[in-house]
Amino acid sequence: MSKVINDLFDYDGLKIYQYDDKFKFSLDSILLAEFVELKGNTRTIVDFCTGNAPVPLILSSKTRARVYGFELQKNIYELAKMSVTENNLDSQINIINDNLTNVLNYLLPESVDAVTCNPPYFKYDKNSSLINQDEEKAIARHEIAMTLDELMIAAKYILKNKAPLYLVHRCDRLEEIIDCLGKYNFKIKKIQFIYASYKKEAIMVLIKATKNGKSGSLKVLPPIDILQLKSYKGIFEKSD
Repeated sequence: MSKVINDLFDYDGLKIYQYDDKFKFSLDSILLAEFVELKGNTRTIVDFCTGNAPVPLILSSKTRARVYGFELQKNIYELAKMSVTENNLDSQINIINDNLTNVLNYLLPESVDAVTCNPPYFKYDKNSSLINQDEEKAIARHEIAMTLDELMIAAKYILKNKAPLYLVHRCDRLEEIIDCLGKYNFKIKKIQFIYASYKKEAIMVLIKATKNGKSGSLKVLPPIDILQLKSYKGIFEKSD
C-alpha cells in the first residue's frame, strides 16, 4: 500500500494524498462540501469523519473560516495531515486524530457555526458476512466506531443555537435519519436527492438541518443527475 498525490478533482491547485488501493476521496464528499452554505460570519466549521480531508480542503477554497476535521483512523489521519500541509493550509485547517464522540476535548460547547459529515453508511452487525475483513475499510463503511445517535449528540454539543448540520447519506436510511434528527431537536431545512440517472432510484441524499430550528420551512430542492455535470463547483448555488 503506497501513498499517491492527486489533483482534488477540478479544484484548481488543490492536491490530496491517498493510498493507491483505498481511502480515495469520493463524489459524496465533493457534493457535501458544495452543499454547505457559507456566510460572512462563518468562523468555525467542523467536519466529522473527515477521511483524507476532501471536505476541509474544498471549504478552504470558499471561506477563511477555521476548519477542524476529525478522523479516528491513524493512517487516514496521516493522509489528511499530509494533504493539508501540501496545500499550505496548516494555519486554516486543523486535523484531529480522535473519535467525534470526544469532540468536547477540543472545542467549546456551542462554539461552532457549521458541522459537516460524510459518515459510515451501514449499520454494524458483527455476525454479518458483509463486513469487510480489512478493519480500516470496515470502520470507514460501517457504524463500528460511531452511530447516528452519537453523531447527532456530538453535533448538538458544539453547534451554536440555530446553526446547521450538513449530511450526505444513503437514501434507504432517510427515515431513520429524520427520526434521529428530530430526537435531538434538529429541524430539517433542505433536502436534495442525487441521481446517476433520473430513470433510476436516487443514489444519495444531502440534508441540511438546524439545531433548535423552527418547523415548517423545509425545502426539497430540485434533484441533480451527476451524469449531466462536467463540474460540481457551484452546482447548488444554481439549483436553489
